[in-house]
Amino acid sequence: MSATGRKGVKARLYGVILAGGVGTRFWPLSRRTTPKQLLGIVGRDSLLKATIKRLRPLVAPERTFVVTNAEQAWLIETHLGADDTAPAFVIEPMGRNTAPAIGLAAMNLVKEDPEAVMAVLPADHMIKEAAAFRKALRAAAELAAEGGLVTFGIVPTRPETGYGYIKARRGEEKVVGGITARPVERFVEKPDLKKARAYLRSGSYYWNSGIFVWKAARILEEMAEHLPSVYRGLERIRNGADAAREFRRMEDISIDYGILEKTRGIVVLEAPFTWSDLGSWSSLRDVMKTDKAGNIVRGRAVDIGSSGSIIIASERLVATIGLKDMVVVDTDDSTLVCPVERAQQVKDMVGLLKKKGMSEHIEHPRVERPWGWYKVLEEGEGFKVKRIGVRPGCRLSLQYHRSRSEHWVVVRGTARVRCGDRVLDLEANESVFIPRGELHRLENSGAGPLEVVEVQSGDYLGEDDIVRIEDDYKRIQ
Repeated sequence: MSATGRKGVKARLYGVILAGGVGTRFWPLSRRTTPKQLLGIVGRDSLLKATIKRLRPLVAPERTFVVTNAEQAWLIETHLGADDTAPAFVIEPMGRNTAPAIGLAAMNLVKEDPEAVMAVLPADHMIKEAAAFRKALRAAAELAAEGGLVTFGIVPTRPETGYGYIKARRGEEKVVGGITARPVERFVEKPDLKKARAYLRSGSYYWNSGIFVWKAARILEEMAEHLPSVYRGLERIRNGADAAREFRRMEDISIDYGILEKTRGIVVLEAPFTWSDLGSWSSLRDVMKTDKAGNIVRGRAVDIGSSGSIIIASERLVATIGLKDMVVVDTDDSTLVCPVERAQQVKDMVGLLKKKGMSEHIEHPRVERPWGWYKVLEEGEGFKVKRIGVRPGCRLSLQYHRSRSEHWVVVRGTARVRCGDRVLDLEANESVFIPRGELHRLENSGAGPLEVVEVQSGDYLGEDDIVRIEDDYKRIQ
């Protein structure tokens, strides 16, 4: 899509999707290695895939960019797959909140297209009416091509305390592409219940959607004025400085705090679509159908007499009786139980897990890797048993271990194993022993899936006892 800006110059629209978060309020489903945007919480597609599809055909794949950190990039790339519809990536060396992330994407866009208009979209929002969303995006791009800063406001339906608000100036509206646009008077932080009720009654406030549209060059101008230290760091990166070093020095700050609350001339478009930022388990009630008693029940769960509750099960049976306004989420290794009204505090629970040194906030028992996955079946003093799955055409790094030996038994598929100077082709029911310190590699040389049971023995069995010599996925430090 192109929009005509100043002096008749055509400005092309680009999609910039922010996908570096974890979504801690959706624990125990979301974790550091399985962030919220990669979950199929609502519908078949993950939230990230749904966000990308929502842009089509307005924004072509080659003009779609996913912004994420180096730790999550390979995970997202594997999740999306590699084909001609896959987006490009903008990689942050580390997370520094939305202002540096947006600035980095804008700097990259301006280098390739000085007139680029960028639509900044969180990866984890739920928007049902895709056609209405694209219509609004066209209107926003038209305003942005003329130099405007545009955001989307959601008409509030309740006194919500979990969202930020935007106050618009009434009586100064105009219609662009069939969408009502108003000047922004101010951005407001998440209010208490009394203020939220007042905002709802006034009719002048919108929920802040966190969706923005502007020219890449324009937001960089704003950054140079309001966040000069961040802007200088981005300039140094563009001129060849070490990105990791510059990002470490940058202020950890959101685009809202850093720029939007300080600048003038922002326009809010009244969104013609339903929206949810899926901020916590309680937000599922806005986007998912409930039964006659107001429950959401998913997975292997049975219930008697509950009402207003959210019950999510996985492989293990979850049986509930007489719950009222409760959240129950069960996974292989963790179970969350809390009142719906306290669902926002799940983030605090994740913080408590970190403080206590518990690993359940980091990864699920089944851990995704760029080559496939593994799952710990059992472990005890001096041993660990894993089930490993390797996708066709993929291989693990060439590596050795300082503290452990390994025994691999092929249970499905065909494995090519390098062990020292030997190269072995193993079928189901065949095995190999790998001594401690021996250079080795596992590869799926067949056309179908490869599964191996690995038995580790040694004094230390942590994942950091891997010394990589070669790696297809650039994981060598």
